Amino acid sequence: MSRYRGPRLRIVRRLGDLPGLTRKSARRAYPPGQHGQNRKKRSEYAIRLEEKQKLRFNYGLTERQLLRYVRRARRVTGSTGQVLLQLLEMRLDNTVFRMGMAPTIPAARQLVNHGHITINGRVVNIPSYSCRAGEVIAVRDKEHSRKLVEANLQYPGLANLPNHLEFDKNKLVGKVNGVIEREWVALQVNELLIVEYYSRQA
Repeated sequence: MSRYRGPRLRIVRRLGDLPGLTRKSARRAYPPGQHGQNRKKRSEYAIRLEEKQKLRFNYGLTERQLLRYVRRARRVTGSTGQVLLQLLEMRLDNTVFRMGMAPTIPAARQLVNHGHITINGRVVNIPSYSCRAGEVIAVRDKEHSRKLVEANLQYPGLANLPNHLEFDKNKLVGKVNGVIEREWVALQVNELLIVEYYSRQA
């Protein structure tokens, strides 16, 4: 299954607020489609599936990528759900988004793909790169790259910078100070239900 490129507000209406996917908010409060307003009681499976889909669409992952992250999280000691969220939050595209260099995660992914972002002085164009504590994330020293990010900084996607990151807007340089804590994850999601969903799969 390839990455979703359809209407984003349709997904927001179905799953709720997804800060990484879009900054727009839906005018209608009910889900899309012919039967959106008269929804039946959802099954246990449907509730778990919905939580999983929130994670997938917010971080812009394919099903295969998300399953790979779940398996990685299982191998780490500690709460699998919390480790999963930390792995996703420490992705380079999400870190660029959280620093305010891009309005959404898809926009941040494009910045990374096009070689506008450096880590410790070297250009990294892999959005799924896992950021580690102590790494310096900066905008490439090119006029075009700086202008792009400066324009994005006028309208950041999220107002608050998480406590594991720091960012200098004048120098366009940021630093990762550690791993994100659960309360700083912007997405409203129940990670335990996601772990339960995948416990049946693999």
